Amino acid sequence: MSADDQQAYVARWDARYSSGDTPWDTGLVSRELVKFLDRGIIADGHAVDLGCGTGTNARELRRRGFQVSAVDCSAVALEQARMVTNPSEDIQYFDADVRNWIPPFPPCDFLFDRGCYHCVRRTNLAGFLNTLQRIARPGTQILLLAGNDREITENGPPTVSEAQIRDDFADVCDVMSIEEFHFEDAGVVQGPLGWSCHFVWRSSSSE
Repeated sequence: MSADDQQAYVARWDARYSSGDTPWDTGLVSRELVKFLDRGIIADGHAVDLGCGTGTNARELRRRGFQVSAVDCSAVALEQARMVTNPSEDIQYFDADVRNWIPPFPPCDFLFDRGCYHCVRRTNLAGFLNTLQRIARPGTQILLLAGNDREITENGPPTVSEAQIRDDFADVCDVMSIEEFHFEDAGVVQGPLGWSCHFVWRSSSSE
């Protein structure tokens, strides 16, 4: 991707956050994230929130005791996140494109992605996976939420099939489960159909 293309990509997300055209940004903590954490698979450590937007889920992770790093390509979204984050929460926000990023911290224990992968896979899946290679280590727990190609509405998020998910992550992750769920829309209204994916990072190869 050229520098001009990358700038245009970031500008589109900035424009949407500036205008409030962000139906995914409901202000609601992800129910799938809560369910996952309540299962006790991982209770603390360093968590990374990819595509954190205005930081709702990052703040929930911090509330639960994680050290939290949150990244988004939109400086506008991150500015909004910082405005509603108490300094005592000590969340590190990073302005970066997850398709091409070298994080300034060691590999994490838990990686959460609510809707980042299903956007970037269309433009630079390889770059996204390279970034994950830097963020994760063997054993890192991953919860990834993506749009489901079985959804019939045209107004939801980008969609992907279960087979595509398995193929995209086959070389780097062990798939623990892929289950259907519904995203939440504002007002606690049932949103579009999605995939809730639990992976464990396996790859330890260098680029």
